[in-house]
Amino acid sequence: MSRLVFLGSPDAGVASLRALVDAGHEVALVVSQPDRRRGRGGALSPSPVRRAALDLGLDTTDDLDAVAGVGAELGVVVAYGRIIPRRVLDVVDMVNVHFSLLPRWRGAAPVQRAILAGDRETGVCIMRLDEGLDTGPVLAWRTVTIDDEGRESAAALTARLAEVGARLLVETLAPGVAALGPGAAQRGEPTYAAKVEPEELRLEWARPALELERVVRLGRAWTTFRGQRLRVGRAYAEAGASTAGASTAVDGDGDNGDGDGAVRTPGVLDGVAVSTGAGRLVLEEVQPEGRRPIPAADWLRGVHLGPGERLGGDR
Repeated sequence: MSRLVFLGSPDAGVASLRALVDAGHEVALVVSQPDRRRGRGGALSPSPVRRAALDLGLDTTDDLDAVAGVGAELGVVVAYGRIIPRRVLDVVDMVNVHFSLLPRWRGAAPVQRAILAGDRETGVCIMRLDEGLDTGPVLAWRTVTIDDEGRESAAALTARLAEVGARLLVETLAPGVAALGPGAAQRGEPTYAAKVEPEELRLEWARPALELERVVRLGRAWTTFRGQRLRVGRAYAEAGASTAGASTAVDGDGDNGDGDGAVRTPGVLDGVAVSTGAGRLVLEEVQPEGRRPIPAADWLRGVHLGPGERLGGDR
């Protein structure tokens, strides 16, 4: 078995760390992001990877340069959150567990961007690290189908990819570090997965319902109602919705995808169904500002919707 250093921060890295330890690898050091203030109390809390490392009795640090002093054969990076600089790569060769089929979705948010783009599949790549943004040669990969029919959330898909990646990592390292080989150069047109900004999670009701459903699947999607933010935790596009349409566009049935011949303003509620640029988005769970998540039907009964009120109408 190999002597390794492990670099990771969020929950997505925990499965790989535990799998390496279970497989008998010696993890000499775990590098994670500094402890941060989390929760209402503001107390300092370690990252999920650092917490797991402490549970496993492993040495941890937030000093990236510390990897040079532990005599590791290889570094393993899983969602660490920082670009590894050349000075570190010159000391320790590193591999990365990346949650996409490279070169598609290089960057910080590959799972979220795959969902937003309507990709039918994604996967995991084990790649050698270089100074570029996820540009290194690929050692191994595995394809994973995205469950669109089940409206798989980004969190659920990430967790599934983390488990697939952990197994693939152990398989890849089983013959030993010396047997890894150079890897295969990435082929195809690169696409880039920029971090999802909060404004991208705003539900713009002039967009088609299928697109809005994908935004909801990312988590923390929001709109406004009566001047306050309303989060949408779960929702789905009604059957037959398409990605074509505009704010008050009329489809082949003479409406904007609702099927009854009426042209509706985006954001108008009909029960828990919201009119969009194409079709309707059915709300299942919402979270009013300052409150806990509740079923959308319960929220609607409590607000006593007035004439002309709509979601997102108070920009």
